[in-house]
Amino acid sequence: MESFSNTPFPPVIFLMGPTAAGKTDLAVNLVENHQCDIVSVDSALIYRGMDIGTAKPDAAVLQQAPHRLIDLVDPAESYSVARFRQDALNEIRAIHEQGRIPLLAGGTMLYYKALLEGLADNLPEADESLRQQLSQELADQGLPNLARKLVALDQSVEGRIHLENPQRVLRALEVFLVSGKSITWFWDAQSEAKAQAVSQSEAASEQVPSPHNFPFRTVQIAVAPVDRKLLHKRIEMRFHQMLDQGFQQEVEQLMARGDLHLDLPSMRCVGYRQMWSHLEGSLSYEAMVEKGIIATRQLAKRQLTWLRGWQNVHWFDSLDPNLPDQVSKLLADQALLC
Repeated sequence: MESFSNTPFPPVIFLMGPTAAGKTDLAVNLVENHQCDIVSVDSALIYRGMDIGTAKPDAAVLQQAPHRLIDLVDPAESYSVARFRQDALNEIRAIHEQGRIPLLAGGTMLYYKALLEGLADNLPEADESLRQQLSQELADQGLPNLARKLVALDQSVEGRIHLENPQRVLRALEVFLVSGKSITWFWDAQSEAKAQAVSQSEAASEQVPSPHNFPFRTVQIAVAPVDRKLLHKRIEMRFHQMLDQGFQQEVEQLMARGDLHLDLPSMRCVGYRQMWSHLEGSLSYEAMVEKGIIATRQLAKRQLTWLRGWQNVHWFDSLDPNLPDQVSKLLADQALLC
């Protein structure tokens, strides 16, 4: 088996799309018929013991097509974008060493963005004592109060930071309190520096891949039903399937641990917050189902919004029965011999 280790810009496939679009089925087909290995790009699948509500591939699928970067951390732990980027790069290199092609499959668009563009390396270093103080404020006051505090201090974060994500809010507050500058100021400064570097690189070379952030030749594929109503129907059907498979019992077991709460990133995964609220008595079963489906639709909408602004994406109808053949033809046309 030939290694890609000495190949300039070895190939990587991105398989993106909204939740419930059918990415896993296509990824498994590509593994079965081509020399591909799957790397999960999903911020929910990283958690152990969260299987049903995250639509994690079952044991039979994982035996058929192993997924890297799933079941990495306990739900009480955090997992940063920076850690994902490093873990994914390590897996990509390991797959190339085996002479196979990494197939990065999932819907966490921020992870893909971090891979392609890198991360801001000009941010101030973490202040542990300040982080502990802010974490205590989060526990005492709740996330909405901290988000309001952040916006009051730094209005530039509105629309640029997901204010329902505790990790993002804590880090943005920390950066502002340490430096006196918005986290968005650092992002913009880094983007400008990178744009200048890329411009200089393109002027000096006609090579398309950029070695600065992601030194691989990438074929980017997006799959979704052409009709949005069909996607909504698939989301609703899958949520009910999760309930039939024991989703409530899964969340009951997580609650019984005693060390988890709704401000943790793991418990903010779609469906889990709604089920948790139902089990606490603040939502009826019917309201939990409705809100869980709505939250999943909103996630799919955000994923599609990201993808519509993405560059160099090959779109496919995920419900086309000829989808695997169409994607295989694209990969052949792109000279990816997987």
